[in-house]
Amino acid sequence: KRSTGFADAARYGTLVVGDIADRPFLKTLFTKYTFSGVLHFGAFSQVNQSLRDPAGYYRNNVACSLNLLDVAVAWGTPPIVFSSTAAVYGEPHKIPIPETHPLSPINPYGESKRMVETILADYERAYGLRWAALRYFNAAGADPDGELGERHDPETHLIPLVLQTAVGLRPAISLYGNDYPTPDGTCIRDYVHVEDLCAAHLLALHHLKNGGMSRAWNLGNGAGFSVTELLATARKITGCAIPAEIAPRRPGDPARLIADASDAIRILDWTPRYPNLETIIRHAWTWTRKNR
Repeated sequence: KRSTGFADAARYGTLVVGDIADRPFLKTLFTKYTFSGVLHFGAFSQVNQSLRDPAGYYRNNVACSLNLLDVAVAWGTPPIVFSSTAAVYGEPHKIPIPETHPLSPINPYGESKRMVETILADYERAYGLRWAALRYFNAAGADPDGELGERHDPETHLIPLVLQTAVGLRPAISLYGNDYPTPDGTCIRDYVHVEDLCAAHLLALHHLKNGGMSRAWNLGNGAGFSVTELLATARKITGCAIPAEIAPRRPGDPARLIADASDAIRILDWTPRYPNLETIIRHAWTWTRKNR
C-alpha cells in the first residue's frame, strides 16, 4: 500500500497496489507469483508521530507484518529482508553501536521495529523462516543520476528540509535542541546513502539464499555528524545562506547514533560507495533543484 509513496517511483518490474493489512490480497499475490525472497519496507517511520499515535504504529508496523509473515510461511517460506532501524537501540551506552548492544527503544516507532525483529526470530525457530533485519541509521541522499529522491509529504527528514530551505520553499530550518551532551549541543547522526542501503538489501538476500545465518545488521558509515555540521556542509555545497532557528528538543531523540557496521562490511562484503556526507548532500541537492 503506497500510502506515502508514488507509483512513478516503481520504474522496474510489476507494480501491484494493495494493503498488507488485507490477508486475502496477500494470499492472492502469493498465489499468482512465486517469490524467491521478500524485501519488507512497509511501515510508518516518524518518531514524533509514533509518540502521538502509538496504536497506529503498532497496528501498522507490527500487526501488518504478522499478516505478511503468516502468508509467506504458508506459501513456501521465502527469506525475508526486513527494514529495521537504529531506533531499536534507544539511548546508546557505547559508540559506535554494535549489533550486540542492548535494545531499549525510547519511542513506539523503535519499539514496533524491535517487536518485528523478535517475531522474525520466533518464526525462524517455529516455522523455518529465514530473515535479515537491516538496522538503518539515517538514510539520506538521492539517486546519483537524479531520477529518484526523497519527496515525503509532509517532509520530515533533515537533509531534504535543509535543501528545501536553500531553494526558498521554507523560510528557515528548525534545529530541535542545542543543549544535547555533544560538542556543539546538537544531535549527532550517522548518514548512509540510499544507494548503499539498496546494495545491502541485495547482499543480505543473497546471504540468506546461500545458507547464511539469520541475524540483524547495522547499516551506517561509522561517522557521526551533528546537525550544525550538516548545516555548514549544506551551505558550502549550495552556496545558500539557509537560515536556521533553534526550537525545543523533540521527545524520543537520542543525542548520538553512530553505527558499527563492520559485520556487514566483513560478512556481507558490503562496501558503501558514497560514505562522504558532502557526496550524500550533493546528490540530494541535484534532486532538489530538479524537482523544486
